[in-house]
Amino acid sequence: MKGTVLRSINNIYSVREEKDGKLFSCRIKGKVLDQAKGEYNPIVAGDCVEFEQSGTTEGMVLSRMDRKSSFERWNTKSQSNQTVAANMDVVVCVCSCDSPPFRPRFIDRVIACCRNVDVLICLNKCDIGLEGYDRERFDLYKELGYKTVEVSAKTGKGTGELKKMLEGRVAAFVGQSGVGKSSLVNRLLGSNLESKQRVGEINWKYNRGNHTTNYAIVLDGPSFTIIDTPGFREISVPHDDPHLVSLAFPEFSSCHCQFDSCLHAGEEGCAVYDKVEKGLIDQDRYESYLRILDSMEDRLPVWYRKGGKV
Repeated sequence: MKGTVLRSINNIYSVREEKDGKLFSCRIKGKVLDQAKGEYNPIVAGDCVEFEQSGTTEGMVLSRMDRKSSFERWNTKSQSNQTVAANMDVVVCVCSCDSPPFRPRFIDRVIACCRNVDVLICLNKCDIGLEGYDRERFDLYKELGYKTVEVSAKTGKGTGELKKMLEGRVAAFVGQSGVGKSSLVNRLLGSNLESKQRVGEINWKYNRGNHTTNYAIVLDGPSFTIIDTPGFREISVPHDDPHLVSLAFPEFSSCHCQFDSCLHAGEEGCAVYDKVEKGLIDQDRYESYLRILDSMEDRLPVWYRKGGKV
């Protein structure tokens, strides 16, 4: 049989069968999937799997089908890449105007964690409003080609527009702890009480949120599907080819550097650096890019690092 993984907790996977929607509690047959050797978590919410029934409501996962898209991050504890959600049509990056404060560099990292999927940047708590450079920085995403929307989970403002943008799609919601992601998900789901997510309070001492969603879970909306993911206090991009990071910075694409291998980190003949110097590329965005590169380099063994010694 084939099915979709709705959630994964302690190597037990809730799988919805494709044909009749029956739910099965599954484990991996043989404990290791051929498609997932060496991965931190072999199966995540949104994965499509093949499984066989082993009991009335139990099953054994036989294989994982190829993922069309994913949201990945670097797991500091395990020192490995971790897939958080899979097979979504769009990643909704939820940020807030305040409590916690607007953090554009967090958004940049979220975009860099996306693989083969569109990004929608959703500004929650719009009743508070953004001012000054924060407003300029948010508006810049739209100028760069990203879809943006401003909402208030508290008042409902803008949620109708967001629903239209999600219609017929599978959307993974990602955000910093405390931005109101779970409250927004509950607002979008409406009267579907079975899918209601727990909502937490702000840690006012540090002006940041507390974790309330502990695992990624697939939730059915009226005309769309949501994969709600745990809130992150910090997020690190996957350990991968550093050249892929520039894909999260579309303003670099029109730059033609002297060398194809240029990482845009101050190399000779770097057209990106030249545009930054001329004010044609936002300085903070460029600084955000450099910090992502530095964080990736810090994970490499010393003999691989720039300037490192064997």
